[in-house]
Amino acid sequence: MVLFIVLGVCLVGVAVTLNVTWIILNWRRFMPMILGIPFFVLLIAGVVLNTIFLVREVRRNERHDAFLNAVTHELKTPIASIRLYLETLERRELPEATRTKFYGIMREDSDRLLATVEQVLKAGEVGQRSRTQVRVPVDMRSLVAASIDITRSRNHLDAEPGSPQPISFEADDPGVPMIVRGNPDELQTIVLNVLNNAVKYSASAIRIRVSLHIEKDAWIILSVTDSGIGIPAAHLKRIFKRFYRVPTRSVLRTKGTGLGLFLVRTIARQHGGDAFAASPGLGLGATVSIQLPRLLTALETPAVTSLHRSETA
Repeated sequence: MVLFIVLGVCLVGVAVTLNVTWIILNWRRFMPMILGIPFFVLLIAGVVLNTIFLVREVRRNERHDAFLNAVTHELKTPIASIRLYLETLERRELPEATRTKFYGIMREDSDRLLATVEQVLKAGEVGQRSRTQVRVPVDMRSLVAASIDITRSRNHLDAEPGSPQPISFEADDPGVPMIVRGNPDELQTIVLNVLNNAVKYSASAIRIRVSLHIEKDAWIILSVTDSGIGIPAAHLKRIFKRFYRVPTRSVLRTKGTGLGLFLVRTIARQHGGDAFAASPGLGLGATVSIQLPRLLTALETPAVTSLHRSETA
């Protein structure tokens, strides 16, 4: 990429030199000056734009390569684990307790494999899905609570007796409806993605605060705050781009495809809302917020049928 930037700068320098030379040689000739100056301005603008687009394409290709490497790793690791345990079960006579443990590990690996595949497939679907799809009222309070239960189960976040919960949840007055109109599966997908990111990028001690509140009677705001590795200020907007991952050592050491937050913002915007991120800095945690339009009058019963399916990711 540096080579292309240097080449673009050199071409701009050559174009400027030719422009200045042309003006010096023809400053007494009216017509060559009139024709030459706009021509060279267009030439310089074309070279600059070409260099910008070229650098963007190189960066996009680098993100694609990183995504392919990450997905390959995410697929190979659980497959290799499942195969290893299957071979062990085939070759050895094991106690029933050990066999049960192995079955549980293989089930977790298969869930992880399925979650990766579904995330990649959903990333390809969200940009093509029509906005006219059928949507129903969804109770966000129930959806978020169910998603927290799923996240605790997946990541084995059971608190020790007398210890605070790794994931705490607070919401506005239970008597106030928190209903949005949307697709329950997609809404649960974005909540699970934000929660999973908070767990994945937390430090050794997982402390996650989830809050759900109403803003100006028109919006429902879900905020997920962790005390993990944090996000540099320069990357707070970029993390919602497809395949983008913050290029810091602490982030790159953590497995990921770079699709989670892209899905979060895309689905939120398709539902008339948006997603934002904030962080005090590296090592100081981060907050990801999802904003959705509140349904003030629910004419139907809020959908709850899909809120307990743990396979959605």
